[in-house]
Amino acid sequence: MARGAHRPDPDNSEQGFHAPFYGAKSRCFAVTDRHELAAPPQPGSLEYLNALRQVRGKGIAPELMGTLPASLSPRTANETLIGIYWGYDGAAQLGTPPRLYNQIVRTVAMAQKNTIDQNARLFALVNAAMANAGILAWDQKYIHDLWRPILGIREDDLSLGPAGTGNNMISEDADPSWLPLGAPNTNSNKKNFTPPFPAYPSGHATFGAAALHMTRLFYNVTGQENDNLFNGLTFVSDEFNGISQDNKGTVRPKHVRSFPGGLWQMIVENGLSRVFLGVHWVFDAFMTDSAGNPDLQQNIGGVPLGIKIATDIHTNGLNLSSVGPRH
Repeated sequence: MARGAHRPDPDNSEQGFHAPFYGAKSRCFAVTDRHELAAPPQPGSLEYLNALRQVRGKGIAPELMGTLPASLSPRTANETLIGIYWGYDGAAQLGTPPRLYNQIVRTVAMAQKNTIDQNARLFALVNAAMANAGILAWDQKYIHDLWRPILGIREDDLSLGPAGTGNNMISEDADPSWLPLGAPNTNSNKKNFTPPFPAYPSGHATFGAAALHMTRLFYNVTGQENDNLFNGLTFVSDEFNGISQDNKGTVRPKHVRSFPGGLWQMIVENGLSRVFLGVHWVFDAFMTDSAGNPDLQQNIGGVPLGIKIATDIHTNGLNLSSVGPRH
């Protein structure tokens, strides 16, 4: 197997490969193009190394934080909260990310006092965008077939992994014992996990950008910058509703979260949240500039893909798509 290719989570080794043909063999909804992404940064590049060092510190399992080199920044309590807040990783009583984004859109629609007709159109647009996000993100995932941080960090040295070659001393950026905080197994006693499909692009980032940017477009917000669509509003994630339990049986406190940057802040935070769980590289969501801000001029990551999907459907309408399976 090629170095850098996706394999099952070694901490949940019974998992297989989820939906490897879904993206390639599905017809699309309303989009006019099978939107594609550029390849992600590859092992050995500076961009990849920076992403590895970031997620190694920010995404590590709590019990292993003491093993981090002093040069790496560990995850803060707020970053841990953000990672779990956006989870919805198929957990009991929570469901999957599209439910989360529909909950947020409903909060906005109620505040905007939409008519029934407006709601019918808004939610049709949002969910058509997410349907395409699932198809096109999964198509790209299995085209690029990039490993997750749990493999990339544990096997960073060329001597590690199935294709390992001889070495007497592993690189400082490898940690064969590294484990992530993991996608939260909420309301269950099972271990947290790394999702069973390739990393790039992030499904969360693609779904979230498609749904939330479509909502911005519906309300005539077009720029890739903070907006006021959540002014005066708050949202309670079912991951932190005062009822849901972590996988040790402890009830998480209720957290009422505000977003002064609006839906754009949500798009960015949702993408970054997966780094704080240790299940994604930052470029699975977007590339960053020298200050760490999203660089959406590059066609890399789930956020650019989701934005392209939303813009396509909003511009061209909810028409029957001629975009069929990839041949």
